[in-house]
Amino acid sequence: MSMTPEQAKAASDLIVAHWRAGSRMTELPDALRPATRAEGYAIQAHLEALAPLFGWKIAATSAAGQSHIGVDGPLAGRLLADHVYQPGATLPWANNTMNVAEAEFAFRMGRDLPPRAAPYTVAEALAAVATLHPAIEVPDSRFTDFAKVGGPALIADNACAHDFVLGPATTADWRTLNLVEHRAIGTVAGKLTREGIGRNVLGDPRIALAWLVNELSMHAITLRAGQVVTTGTCLIPLPIQPGDEVAVDFGVLGRVSVLFGAA
Repeated sequence: MSMTPEQAKAASDLIVAHWRAGSRMTELPDALRPATRAEGYAIQAHLEALAPLFGWKIAATSAAGQSHIGVDGPLAGRLLADHVYQPGATLPWANNTMNVAEAEFAFRMGRDLPPRAAPYTVAEALAAVATLHPAIEVPDSRFTDFAKVGGPALIADNACAHDFVLGPATTADWRTLNLVEHRAIGTVAGKLTREGIGRNVLGDPRIALAWLVNELSMHAITLRAGQVVTTGTCLIPLPIQPGDEVAVDFGVLGRVSVLFGAA
């Protein structure tokens, strides 16, 4: 039996209550547990009642990201405006349990891409992009052991979305660059921690963007002009602690940093 709208709303309410309290649950109750990706997205959709939709994130676009949350493919989540911060801001620690930050290529859309029967090509997705930005995502989960609950439940949990920092739009001619080979350096507390490369993001951040467009299209969702799509970590997630400064340097594409407050 498929999940009812009332069950989807109840599941979302429970996830949101944990998000706001900074608390965790082992798993959703049986009656509220999504069995499919579509049910996961139906639960997730209720988040749009909480805050304006800033854009979308893709979780698990790299082998490291998939291993980190225990899935075998990407997941889409919503970026809510009340969890988006300016570069250099101090983010609240707020009982974060994942304790990582991620360096990401982010695209701001210049026009709508509505649902349609035929998949969008990478070229079509890129043609709708206005700007490219360096970004930092700070994921978290409302589950105690997020690597064991499975894809549908993680989609319901907003694909582990939490906080997001969007860097300035790059002034480089990014459309002529080979993003597959483009490198990023992540530092924590001023020390080199990780290096990453565009190919870690589904083989190419542009392919990841097209994946998100088609994932939304499949679930009858329009990707809107002005919304941002952050394409998933291009490096092994950076370990963070309260008080750390995290910076990611994408070379000619720009740099973005953020501070973390006390626990």
